[in-house]
Amino acid sequence: MNMKGESPMCPSYTLHTLQDESEVSTCFPLIKQLRPHLSSSAEWVSRWRAQSAEGYRLLGLRQEEHFVALAGYRLQNNLVYGRFLYVDDLVTDESHRSCGLGEKLITEIKSIGETEGCAKVVLDTPLSNVLGHRFYYRNGLLATALRFNFILERAS
Repeated sequence: MNMKGESPMCPSYTLHTLQDESEVSTCFPLIKQLRPHLSSSAEWVSRWRAQSAEGYRLLGLRQEEHFVALAGYRLQNNLVYGRFLYVDDLVTDESHRSCGLGEKLITEIKSIGETEGCAKVVLDTPLSNVLGHRFYYRNGLLATALRFNFILERAS
């Protein structure tokens, strides 16, 4: 599926579901922009593999042979939402922002959620991500909760 950008500076992009480790590996510089704690491509692929075994799916927008935007998500079910689509990761390469790629991924995520019978699309973002909040509001996502957590000591 070809997706045109919104200005002459934005070339066309192709939507693609990533299922191959070598493709995922090439996305390390992109995912590292969102998840700077990842130390290597091997760690990224290992985490992708483990998460995929638990239902994680990865969509990408590709310009020629390079992925420039990613959305990682999973279908879940709980007592709060019923069946819902959870967005784990959403990132657009810094050099391709303002071309509507995040919006294109959100639109595709909504479509997948509807097709899969989900009641909601849910994602978490830090309170400090003010620019992200503006993007989410513009794309119809609303802040409806705060998330609280404990940091647990990891077993050796």
